[in-house]
Amino acid sequence: MPDIQIARAQLAPSILPADVPELSDDECLARLARAVETPDSARLDEVAALIGRLAVTIE
Repeated sequence: MPDIQIARAQLAPSILPADVPELSDDECLARLARAVETPDSARLDEVAALIGRLAVTIE
């Protein structure tokens, strides 16, 4: 069976949410705390993105 050549030059897509800016873990936690202090359904996407960013860090 012949060897199969695979091009590994392509970068894998990032698992970090794209809509969250570069934040340190502490900044991310502080921003998440501010977002959940006052219930506001308009901020649910931001809350989900921040939780997702922290979950990636924990993994």
